[in-house]
Amino acid sequence: MSLRAIAAVCAAALLTACGGTSEPGAPAVEEITVAAASDLRPAFEELGEVFEASTGTKVTFSFGSSGQLREQILNGAPFDLFASADVAYVDDVIASGRGVAATKADYAMGRIVLWASEGVALPHAIEDLTDEQYRRVAIANPQHAPYGLAAQQALESAGIYERVQSQLVYGENITDTFRIAQSGNAEVGIVALSLALADGSDYTLIPTDLHEPIQQALVVTSTGPQGDAATAFAELIGSPEGREVMARYGFALPGESPGPEG
Repeated sequence: MSLRAIAAVCAAALLTACGGTSEPGAPAVEEITVAAASDLRPAFEELGEVFEASTGTKVTFSFGSSGQLREQILNGAPFDLFASADVAYVDDVIASGRGVAATKADYAMGRIVLWASEGVALPHAIEDLTDEQYRRVAIANPQHAPYGLAAQQALESAGIYERVQSQLVYGENITDTFRIAQSGNAEVGIVALSLALADGSDYTLIPTDLHEPIQQALVVTSTGPQGDAATAFAELIGSPEGREVMARYGFALPGESPGPEG
């Protein structure tokens, strides 16, 4: 099915979803706001364009670390959908009464990779980070960024965390971490596969058995027409065409293996 066809399907889904709550003649939802983990930026911006083209509803994103986005939602931030890189943060939002439990869905599993800045040799394995040429290693803050936590777990599992701990430079989220490595302020970054693929650069996969699974999930956080439109966007993510976009950016999809080992 083409993107044009999925646009038609999506439009129908939105109309169906809104049919039970909107009054006849009521204006269409003009915009929804989505709080999304930073690793989703390339895939979600593409899907947002598809959604707007098909429904006329603009999708405005707020990308950040999942832990920080969770705090914003718990403090009343008016998002319509929360797409987290850690299912636990979605569960927190539901437990607080800020998420519609029936809409919770797993949508992807992430991967972490080694990425080197320009002019720096790409490490062949995570153990190579003990080489003296890698003076600074960027990871996302593990306190609130799932990809940063996975990076720390991988360093610990490889038995090199103590040796490289003083060399770690922390990004606020995984996109910020990637920028640190791109700028040369760190020779290497442990970043999301999706960002490395979007950049078109070389990378080294980190084996998934070195860290806990990066299980990503979403939940709708508003009700009424806004919630219906957010649900339609979530359905687009899980549709065959949405899955194709997510797979293209390196995400393992529900029911699939996280992919080859590094």
